[in-house]
Amino acid sequence: MSVYDTFQISVRPAGPASCRVTVAGALDVASAPSMRDALQAAVADHESIELDCAGLTFVDCCGLSALLAAARMAKAHGSELRLLAVPHSLARLLRLSHTGSAFAIDRPSVP
Repeated sequence: MSVYDTFQISVRPAGPASCRVTVAGALDVASAPSMRDALQAAVADHESIELDCAGLTFVDCCGLSALLAAARMAKAHGSELRLLAVPHSLARLLRLSHTGSAFAIDRPSVP
């Protein structure tokens, strides 16, 4: 994916009441509204949402806001929003903004 590619998001079933949302590209002011819409729809339809962040190349404050809005909505609906394959840049942003506790985050297993 080059810097000129658009943000990509896909939602696929992952079980009877769960789905996996896969994202790639820059989650920023331009792509945050699509992320917010996709996650809100996923939360409305599923009890468990896995957000695969492996393809994220950048996240700004608008992207973080979209993630936090989805986490609040999931909590209000009694759903779980779990972040998978969190890239270092997003982990750092969550740590610096003290917002990591808003999410269930899968930690990679240590060999």
